[in-house]
Amino acid sequence: MINFNVPPFTGKEIEYIREAVDNQKICGDGPFTRKCSEWIEQRTGTRKALLTTSCTHATELAALLLDIKEGDEVILPSYTFVSTADAFVLRGATAVFVDIRPDTMNIDENLIEDAITDRTRAIVPVHYAGVGCEMDTIMDIARRHGLAVVEDAAQGIMATYKGRALGAIGDFGCFSFHETKNYSMGEGGALLIRDESYVERAEIFREKGTDRSKYYRGQVDKYRWQDYGSSYLPSDMNAAYLYAQLEMADEINRTRLARWDQYAELLKPLADAGRITLPVIPEGCVHNAHMFYIKTRDIAERTALIDHLKAHDILSVFHYVPLHTAPAGIKFGRFHGEDRYTTSESERLLRLPMYYKLTEDEVTYICGQVSAFYESH
Repeated sequence: MINFNVPPFTGKEIEYIREAVDNQKICGDGPFTRKCSEWIEQRTGTRKALLTTSCTHATELAALLLDIKEGDEVILPSYTFVSTADAFVLRGATAVFVDIRPDTMNIDENLIEDAITDRTRAIVPVHYAGVGCEMDTIMDIARRHGLAVVEDAAQGIMATYKGRALGAIGDFGCFSFHETKNYSMGEGGALLIRDESYVERAEIFREKGTDRSKYYRGQVDKYRWQDYGSSYLPSDMNAAYLYAQLEMADEINRTRLARWDQYAELLKPLADAGRITLPVIPEGCVHNAHMFYIKTRDIAERTALIDHLKAHDILSVFHYVPLHTAPAGIKFGRFHGEDRYTTSESERLLRLPMYYKLTEDEVTYICGQVSAFYESH
């Protein structure tokens, strides 16, 4: 059986977890947490990176730092994971969904401005599949309207837009280190902060509302309850697992890109024949091979292809159900404008296996079975 996903593993993870245990510092903000944070800061150029227990919590921290409250509105695509919206509706905001671009499945930057009202506080672009949104346009809109930009870069680590790291372009960026991501700590994430003025308050929110981070740095003689907050710190054992992969980030990235390119080459004849649609990488974007997807004719064909692949020991999956069609999306949000592509394109999209240890032979076999399906249909 070729699994859809296998969490990345380099071989040093257990050694580093043992080192964390031997350090007798397995709670949050230990040595490995600091190493991971410094790695992110150096690789992205962000002012500050704070490791968190999930990308969801990183996004919640961004909402807290922006003081999002009841009555506010946040603009985002409907084609995304629930956490993108949850972080803001949890604070009482309304999620305002706009349509996506069919080429990248990213938010259509040309539809954002029309959705802005006097209640709008932030724009939340989602870099789907590690392919950057049109950030120059989005940042220009945000500046002209006095809005914050929170990048959902859950899938975007090691990817860039016009030479800039995804997650480090907007006011805040959010990474995921879930087991399905290119680099994993099981459950985990990171908040990237561009403006240094937000850092101290972010540390307070992240440390249960206390100034404990300053205490550990010797800046105060005792830590006190300063504000509201919660516990967003991952264990240093989780960070140790992640750091083993960050040390090999370039190797993992090269390997994934090689498999992605192989998929694209082997499936190109089907695309040229008009049987499937392949992913598009716009000029100026460097992706990270987070996923490889194809688009079928419609949902019925997609279901049949999934069944065919499963019958041949290949696990493939569809992806998000658009949020505006879900019960909570109807309750907590609204779709602005026409749903021209969000639903129709989401029903065509099929994700093929993609992970670090996926082999060249396995990709050849998968593509052969996709081709066999279309030969018989």
